[in-house]
Amino acid sequence: MTAAVYTSRAKMKTLLIEKSVAGGQVAKTEEIENYPGFKSILGPDLSNEMFEHSKIFGAKYVNEDVIGIEESYPFKSVLTNHGNHQTKSVIIASGAEHRPLGVPGEKELSGAGVSYCAVCDGAFFTDQEIVVVGGGDSAVEEAIFLTRFASKVTIIHRRDQLRAQKILQKRAQDNEKINFIWNHIVTEVCGKGMVEGVKIKNVLNNETDFYPSQGVFIYIGMDPFTEPFKNLDVTNESGYVIADENMKTTVPGIFSAGDVNEKMLRQVITATGDGSIAAISSQQYVENLDEEVKEKKEVLARD
Repeated sequence: MTAAVYTSRAKMKTLLIEKSVAGGQVAKTEEIENYPGFKSILGPDLSNEMFEHSKIFGAKYVNEDVIGIEESYPFKSVLTNHGNHQTKSVIIASGAEHRPLGVPGEKELSGAGVSYCAVCDGAFFTDQEIVVVGGGDSAVEEAIFLTRFASKVTIIHRRDQLRAQKILQKRAQDNEKINFIWNHIVTEVCGKGMVEGVKIKNVLNNETDFYPSQGVFIYIGMDPFTEPFKNLDVTNESGYVIADENMKTTVPGIFSAGDVNEKMLRQVITATGDGSIAAISSQQYVENLDEEVKEKKEVLARD
């Protein structure tokens, strides 16, 4: 949406294609307290403000599902479930989504104690007891971060040791607020309106138990939305798009911004920054392309 503001404001014909609700993860976040200019704002409200802003300079919007991109110089065809759109440049900003556990209660209590972002939601759990599900770098880093707020953080991991870097493991093990439940998986998130705890199962003997908790933070990986772009060969082995500091991919005229990129921090503020850079890069590409096409036509006319 930020990219659309910048490109349309630069008088480029801009089409914003979204398959679901504009705003992606932002629209699914209950409250945001770390976006400059807003001490606190509901995720859907911020998404709507951005969405309306993205259209005021003339950008058009369609609700369609992108299924692929094909090249035919000087154009690219963006294929969707409703047809195709010809364009000179494309900004991929399809985002990524935290991989869910897929257990009962998780979806129903999302935003009511279930979270996938400690930076976003940690402060809401001040002096409360919470659990973190996972054993990799993200799970351990976020668990350590959450001890700034929570009175107790319990890491639940399906194995008997963490997969995180050794230095992170030591930090977690040395933190008096963090404890561990090994060889267990979460089978259900429980609560009426708000999280009250989780059901856990021992993977060694299948014994089950209930563990009380006021929050559940899930870090078992993320899945970028890049399946339609696999043919472009712009993604890494994890599916994330590789782009340089100017948001350029290895394919001329195709740029990428936001959570879909391989990057350190996935937040609203970093996504908007990416969007503005991608827009300017796209504008420069189209201007240069127009000059190139014009020169070719002049050469052909002389011949």
